[in-house]
Amino acid sequence: MYAPRVFISMLGTLAVFAIATYFLTQSVSTTFIETVICAVLLQIGYFVGVLFLVWKERSARESSLNQDLAAMPLRDDDKITGLPASNLNRSEPFNP
Repeated sequence: MYAPRVFISMLGTLAVFAIATYFLTQSVSTTFIETVICAVLLQIGYFVGVLFLVWKERSARESSLNQDLAAMPLRDDDKITGLPASNLNRSEPFNP
């Protein structure tokens, strides 16, 4: 989710919503109140969407890390700490 694109889209949506609400109600105050409520609901939806994407990425990283750990043979005296060396050789700098 690219933030500037989301905000521009939200502003466009709010503008269309405000125009439609004004033509339906013929009231500036009702239009303003309903548009503010719509803006709050859009922000809540955006926040929930970002939380979902973060959760999904975390789950994918944990499953990838678990698969890498399961594939590595362990000796009795080995301790599992940090990332396995196979994750450090990837081309993406910050995505283990």
